[in-house]
Amino acid sequence: MAGPHAHPTSIAFVHAHPDDEALLTAGTMARAAQQGHRVTLIVATSGEAGLAATEHQAHLGLMRQAELAASADILGVYRLEQLGYADSGLHGEVAGGFADQDPDAIADRIAAILDEERVDVLVGYDPQGGYGHPDHVQVHHATRRAAHRAQRQPRLFEATLPREPIAAAVHAAARLHLTPASFDPTSFDRAWTPRSQITHRVRVHRQMAAKRAALRAHASQATADGSIRTLAALTRLPGPLADLLLGTEYYCAVPSPESTSPTTWPSRSSAS
Repeated sequence: MAGPHAHPTSIAFVHAHPDDEALLTAGTMARAAQQGHRVTLIVATSGEAGLAATEHQAHLGLMRQAELAASADILGVYRLEQLGYADSGLHGEVAGGFADQDPDAIADRIAAILDEERVDVLVGYDPQGGYGHPDHVQVHHATRRAAHRAQRQPRLFEATLPREPIAAAVHAAARLHLTPASFDPTSFDRAWTPRSQITHRVRVHRQMAAKRAALRAHASQATADGSIRTLAALTRLPGPLADLLLGTEYYCAVPSPESTSPTTWPSRSSAS
């Protein structure tokens, strides 16, 4: 990987909850910071409606804020902004949560940060919000609006995962009765992004130690009353399997309205 560039780029990542940054973009963030880019992390909620062990529920929001700060330090984030909206819950069951807010008002707040940091590259979520969490979908809408409201429009990318292998794994788990009876595996047939539509793959195998440390920082999300959650399973993967599942991060470039050509990722953050 190349050393620090003569003209560092300012890159902002927008996420819905603490731990989303570790799961989706941690390697890219660490790689960018190591190469001298200025990394801003904007997180909409404290994740207080997330799953966690009973003993954590009373103070879950505060716990997850602290975990987020630890993760940001590990990844080399220059500026962490927590917007303070309420977590909407997995199905949007929390009235007045982030998903219920005006996306234009959210976009104005994000755009103000983009202007302060003179952001060159902005990263949000794909149109599906990944697996459809209402807060993730809101991030998608608000971030797209913010990109157009910034004083100088940044290049916009959306973090995602390839749809096909995830859908196949979910269907296999359902056939093996590893999922709840009420779970509908076909919902993942529309989740994330088709492989053919992904424009950028960022190799982060050299940042794997930082990525796994960021995942471990979110300890409240490792278990929920005895059950092992996905985040914990990912931190325990052996090296070769971890590289296979976590060593590449995926993005879709969003062309600007003024251009029909594909958006280019900064050269120091491109796949190698």
